[in-house]
Amino acid sequence: MTPRAVLVGPPGAGKSTVGALLAERLGVGYRDTDADIVATAGKPIAEIFIDEGEPHFRELERQAVRTAVAEHTGVLSLGGGAVMDDTTRALLRGLPVVFLDVELADAVKRVGLDAPRPLLAVNPRQRWRELMAARRPLYTEVARAVVTTGGRTPEDVAEAVLDALESGPAAGEDPRAPRRKEEA
Repeated sequence: MTPRAVLVGPPGAGKSTVGALLAERLGVGYRDTDADIVATAGKPIAEIFIDEGEPHFRELERQAVRTAVAEHTGVLSLGGGAVMDDTTRALLRGLPVVFLDVELADAVKRVGLDAPRPLLAVNPRQRWRELMAARRPLYTEVARAVVTTGGRTPEDVAEAVLDALESGPAAGEDPRAPRRKEEA
């Protein structure tokens, strides 16, 4: 029992929107680990950061990902920082992970940088760039495919994800390696 698809990427990549569309097209359920964390903690992520700190949030995130990967057979979206954890990256090995890659300008259009995102609270554009510099190698490490989202509708991105997943790894190929990159 494993998810049909796992979406990773930064805030504004479209993981939630594309994930829901992808689940609908595949006829499976959709699950978002950030929503799981909010349900477990009983408060928004921003409040978890403020009240208990980032280490506590990251532990909740690690547990949410572990549970979701074990239980969910549909489409799964992970929070943007989930890949920072070594055990989470190990857990994702061999799974159908797709990195939704987005440029800063598109992320700003989609979510704005004044949204309640704790890690983007001070100098959000610069902080987003720093987060991506640290996370991009980790997103590509766990991804079977990379799909760029710039200039595409969520429906187009969902279709590109389906295409990337259908191509799958070739015989003898490392399933964790990026399989193909979809260009906008």
